[in-house]
Amino acid sequence: MEWSLPFGNNVCRIRLSPVTMVDMTHSFDKDYWDQIWHGDRATAMGTSPANPHLVRQVGDLTPGRAIDAGCGAGAEAIWLAQHGWQVTGADVAAEALETAAERATASGVADRVDWVQADLSVWEPESPYDLVTTHYAHPAMPQLEFYDRIASWVAPGGTLLIVGHLHHGHGHGHDHGPPAEASVTAADITGRLDAEVWEIDTAEESHRSMNDSQIHDVVVRARRRPTLAG
Repeated sequence: MEWSLPFGNNVCRIRLSPVTMVDMTHSFDKDYWDQIWHGDRATAMGTSPANPHLVRQVGDLTPGRAIDAGCGAGAEAIWLAQHGWQVTGADVAAEALETAAERATASGVADRVDWVQADLSVWEPESPYDLVTTHYAHPAMPQLEFYDRIASWVAPGGTLLIVGHLHHGHGHGHDHGPPAEASVTAADITGRLDAEVWEIDTAEESHRSMNDSQIHDVVVRARRRPTLAG
């Protein structure tokens, strides 16, 4: 089985072995991503521009502190830095972070981005962020639990932006779609955000063509309500 993973204007084919398909719990661990970033897809993944959903969703926000959880080769973190944000880019794959650091230097924003190698299923930031964003990141834990984790990193008044793979009920391998365990719906995400804590700005499911592949995205942007003074 293989599935299409979009990186900016590029599409990379990710292959899963039969063993991986049976036991998805351990499929997205450090060893898995190290193999991906050492493989023949690394060049395309390491040269892609920022995700168009990020550009569209974040342009109206006041820059502050941001984290890109599962930053890969840093396209989104670098875009944020270029637009005034102080950014942390966190990823489990050392090879991806090396590429990201080189790209940040070449883009003139190395002083605005800190790169952190971390297992995002257990790592915790020292303080909350004004923007927490993730784009097709798949750590070694259930997808929705990962989104719960990173939502807890958003400061009061801050923004959560999730761009993920849309679950459209076709099962493994259909139309180069991701495994069911790596995909969600907008309702899956918003249903876990407490309405007393979060205000939903965007909850959409989109479909686009890219390099002869059909990409099905879910995009959720939410603002954590400011803490009221007692």
